[in-house]
Formats: sequence, structure tokens, C-alpha cells
Amino acid sequence: MRLKLLPLLSTTLLYVLYYLISTFKFDVQILTASVPYDYLLQLVVAYVLYALSKRVWIFLVIHALLMGLLYVGNAVKISFFGGPIMPDDVFALQSLLLILDGWRFFAAAIPLAAIASLLLFNFSMRHWSAYLASLAVILLGLTVAYKPFILLDPLDGYFGNSVWDQRSNYVWRGATLYSLLESARYFAAAEVIPDADMAQEAADKLLAAGLTGSLPAATLPVAQKKEPVTKAFTPRNIHIVLLESFWDPSVLKKAKYKQNPLSPEFRELWKSAEYSHALSPVFGGFTANSEFEVLCGFPAVKDAVKFERQLLNDVPCLPHLLADKGYRTIASHPNVPVFWNRVNAYKRMGFQTYWSLEDFVQDDMNREFMSDSTLYRQVLEKISGSMDAKQPVLDYIVTYFGHWNYPLSESRPNKISSPSPIEEVSAYANTVYYKSRELMVFINEMRKRDPEGIIVVFGDHLPFLGENFAGYVESGVLTSNRREFTPTMFKAYVSTPMLIIDGKRGPLKIGSLPLYQVPKLLLDLLNFNEPSIMDYSAPLPGMRVRPLPGMHFNTLADGTVELCNDPPYSEACQLSSRWLENISIVSNDIFMGRQFTRPKYSPEKQPEPVTTAAVIPQAIAEAK
Repeated sequence: MRLKLLPLLSTTLLYVLYYLISTFKFDVQILTASVPYDYLLQLVVAYVLYALSKRVWIFLVIHALLMGLLYVGNAVKISFFGGPIMPDDVFALQSLLLILDGWRFFAAAIPLAAIASLLLFNFSMRHWSAYLASLAVILLGLTVAYKPFILLDPLDGYFGNSVWDQRSNYVWRGATLYSLLESARYFAAAEVIPDADMAQEAADKLLAAGLTGSLPAATLPVAQKKEPVTKAFTPRNIHIVLLESFWDPSVLKKAKYKQNPLSPEFRELWKSAEYSHALSPVFGGFTANSEFEVLCGFPAVKDAVKFERQLLNDVPCLPHLLADKGYRTIASHPNVPVFWNRVNAYKRMGFQTYWSLEDFVQDDMNREFMSDSTLYRQVLEKISGSMDAKQPVLDYIVTYFGHWNYPLSESRPNKISSPSPIEEVSAYANTVYYKSRELMVFINEMRKRDPEGIIVVFGDHLPFLGENFAGYVESGVLTSNRREFTPTMFKAYVSTPMLIIDGKRGPLKIGSLPLYQVPKLLLDLLNFNEPSIMDYSAPLPGMRVRPLPGMHFNTLADGTVELCNDPPYSEACQLSSRWLENISIVSNDIFMGRQFTRPKYSPEKQPEPVTTAAVIPQAIAEAK
């Protein structure tokens, strides 16, 4: 009898412990009204585990680890990224473990390995209760996978569901019910691969909408404003630099930096572009989604890494289009090559060469992160032959220095301090101090070596500055909860510095430009007049649309920001919502489906395969 009360005792003690940790350590508190439901569900889970367990002590370990993952794990992710664990995070787990080092790696890996191994080791079917528990688990699993709306319809009706505010969903429901419902929603919202009629209808609507919308004339050179279509294609080198976590910390007024962290030279150049910004699809991580947008010209709209499972076809993205025009297309990133499935993704987008960590001399490192200065220098050395031979180059660089937790080396001592108690406020400012100056050395050298080249630099996302946006909250830039963001805050949440330097004509004044509209702009600068997949995402008249998971906002012609998160929608939000529905259909067709909407001119010849000096068995590369 005492043993039968053990799950009740363990659930009660662990629930209280993890609830207190979540509340007081991470400021994530499940609503009091939801605690009874959440606790009772967790109690059911405990008795199922207990019924299937061979040894009592192993049951206690598994139960503690599982509840820790649900309650503390979700609280950690909410405090870092603003939202709880989602089913798609399972597919990002490999990349998470690759990026962690030291104690952080073991803190993440050991509980996961322990849960899996102990479940197998402790599994038992010695009692009738085990058969009953197995039946319940199998029935629930089949319902979640094949009839998810049996769960979603009544429970969403009772608890409510916010598509864009997953933190609120979590605190309204509790960890157990939240995890169950989001697993069901994952199966209910599986991507639909459109047939030919559906895809073509959506494509026609997008092209019709694009005829009435265009980028502001200020983004194009004077000659092109007069004759945007008739000029012949003009190959020019394109150098794209994605800057890890690059942002302007001077916005943090309460940081009270004694000097501006950004290089004065960069700020002067940026000022000449009227402080143009990129509108990124992500905050604090998921760099690959920013890459997808700036290379393929389609928005990433879901809280999942596009490279992992939604880029299955060879696609005429920017690298592919330019490779077909005789360009040498190169991607460089000093990280392990398989991170975010880049080996396969880069190949499918049209890169002929991929230089990863082992292709560079690791002669200037900030802990495990290669400095930007040595990365720029080595890339320039590697592409000099093509540039000297006048072969046009697409030179795409993804930096790694600047990643959290912003380590420096002995050659880069701290230069900037802040009275802020938030550690990252000072650490990040010092990172930007060096990052912006090393960037300017690269820009100056490239403009000297390649005066007619096009240079694009932008931050992939805002930096992590403490739990629950602490560094931003301190200065009033953001609030600690996304539900309380104003429209201006949502725009700030995804705005990073951007420069597009059009050769000798200098920086373009592009305003706030969604990253997915960069490839079309670059093709226009080359006078590329053939149809491309980038035509589908041409701007709507009078607005620029920035999708985020579960919502979007429109930057209107007068500079105002309009949120489209909860109905009833305004006329502009209705227009952009229909546009996003069509974008999603065409995107699924092109990147995962049968490519009915792929422009017909595309040649059958494919670019040369990606090469990398790192040794990766082909079977492993294809499995990523």
C-alpha cells in the first residue's frame, strides 16, 4: 500500500520543487487556476511510469528527470527565447548539442540519455496494471497522431489557444497539458504538399499582387530607375556577410556606456544609408532561418529550422541562379559542417563549395569561435584567384564570433563597461566593439579590391541579453513578456543593422527590409530580368510584411507598424494574411513538393556538388 502511494508522494514533492524553481529562478509561473489540472495530469503520468517500472528507485530517477525536463526545461527556453519547448525542437536537438560545450553539454545530454536508457532498462510487464498502462499510452499516441482534433477542439475551446503567444499557452495550461496539446497540434498542422492546381492558383495571385508592389525607388541606382528592365544582365561580384548576433547596443540607454560600442567608421557608413535595418525572422537563435530568407527569397514563417526538414528539393535560390550564369558560388562558415543541416541545404540552394571549420587555419580564436578578422582574411585569400581571373563570385560568409556567451581572447581585452547588473550587457558591448571594427577592415579592403562589387552585411538576429529579455527590459526597449509588446517593440525585436553597398555608388537607403526581399533586390542590381522564384515574394503595395511564428506585422508606407496577431483584422492585415497563405502554398510546392510553380526557364543542368575539406560520410550527410 505504501508503494502504491509513492507516485502521489513523488509527484507532489517534485511539482512543488520545480514550480518554485520555475517561478523564482526563471520568472515563469503557471497560473494558479491551472495547477490542479496540471498536477492531476502529471499524477496520471507518474502512475503510468510506475506501472511499467521494474525497480522503484529507477522510477523515481526517471520521474524526477522527466518532470525536470517539462517544468525547468520549458522555463529555461522561455527565459532565453520567449517561448516554451515545441515539437520541432526535437529536430533541432542535434544542433543544440553540437553548439554546447563543457558543463552545458553534459547538463543537456545526461538527462536526455538517462531518461531514454532508464526507460528501456526499467521497463516491465509483470503486472496487470502494466498492460493497462501500455494500452492507455498506445491509445493516447494513436489519438495524438491520427485524430488530434479529438483533443484539440474541446481543450482549446476551454483553455483557449494563442497561435502567436506560446508562453501564454504554457502558463494557461501547465507543462503536461501544454506538451500534449502541442504534440497533437504538430500532427494536425502537418505541411500540406499542394497539387498542381492549388500551387498554380496561389502563384498567379502572388504574381498579380507583385505587379502593384515594388521596392522604393531609393533602393535602386539612378540609372536603373530610368531603365530597370531593358539593361542587359551585368555580372558583378556579390559579397554577403551574415554577422552573428550583430546589433547596435547604444539603444540600451540604461547601460550608460562611456563610448559607443559600434565602430565610428561603421556608424558613419551606416548613417549614409539612413540607418537601414534588416527585419529578421528570428530572435536570439535559429540563424539558419535568416540564411534561408536572404538566399532563397521566401519568408520563414514557423518556429522550426527551415534547413532541417523543409528544404528537400534542389531549388533555384540566389546561389543556383548565379551559378547558372557562370558565377563561382561559395559558402563559408567556421563551424562544424553538419550544423543546421548546412551540407545538404547549401547544396540544394546551389552552392558549389562549402568551406567549414576544418577548411580554415584556426589561428585566432575566441574560445571555440573563430574571430571575424581571420575568417575575412582567409576567405579573401581563397577567392582571390577567381577575382583576379574576372570570374564573378557569390561570396557568402556566415560569421561565428559574436555568439552567446560572448567570449573574448587575450588579444581582445575588454574596452567597454556598464553599471548594469546584467552580465551580457557589458559582454555583448565588448564583442560588438571588436566585431564592428573587424568588419570595417573587411569592407574597406573589399571596396578597394573590388570597387564595383556588391557588399551586403546584416545581423542575423538580436543578441541574447539575459533571461526574459532582461537587458532590453532594463532600458525599456522590450518588455519581459511578448504578449505585452507594442507594435514598435515587435519591430525592434527583429531589427538588425544592414548595409547594401552598390559598388562605387555606395550604400543604398533601403529602410527596414525583410530579409526575404534581399535576393530580389540583388538580382535587380545585376539587371537580372528573367523570371525567378523571388518574384513571388515581391512587396505588397504600400507595405512590407514581416511574418513571425503565429503572427505577422506590416510596416506601412508612412512608417507605422500594424500588428496582425489577433482577429478582427484590419483591411491591410486581411490583405497580408491572404498573401501569406499563398506564399505558404507556393513555398511548400517549391521547397518540398513537385515544383509546379518553378519558373520554366530554369536549365536542367545543376550546379557542381558542394565540396568541403571536412570528411563526412555521404550516408551521414544525406541523413541530416
